[in-house]
Amino acid sequence: MPKRLPRKKQSSSLPIFLEEKNVKEEPSWEKRFGELYTFKAKHGHCLVSRYDAQYKPLGKWVNNQRQLYKKNTLSASRIEQLNSIGFIWAIRDHSSENEAPDHVWNIKLGELCEF
Repeated sequence: MPKRLPRKKQSSSLPIFLEEKNVKEEPSWEKRFGELYTFKAKHGHCLVSRYDAQYKPLGKWVNNQRQLYKKNTLSASRIEQLNSIGFIWAIRDHSSENEAPDHVWNIKLGELCEF
């Protein structure tokens, strides 16, 4: 009978298949939502750019939420949470005076001037 090799012990809470591939665990939805909440408190809006080096991971997450919403695969509770902080689902289509494309441009110009 062939000898069995000893089983590898799991050194973290990650599933073995993630640990073996050295894959990073993604932050939870709630953690990213908290980051967005903080971003809005600081900047006054939820328009996080995925191209802004400082907020790139959050910007990608925000964009992903919009994509999931468009595909109708984002849960109602998450939509409700995002709506509660003034999340804008479609920037180009938004016709509110406060969040019109000119307003978005002015926000970004202000951020550039602060830089």
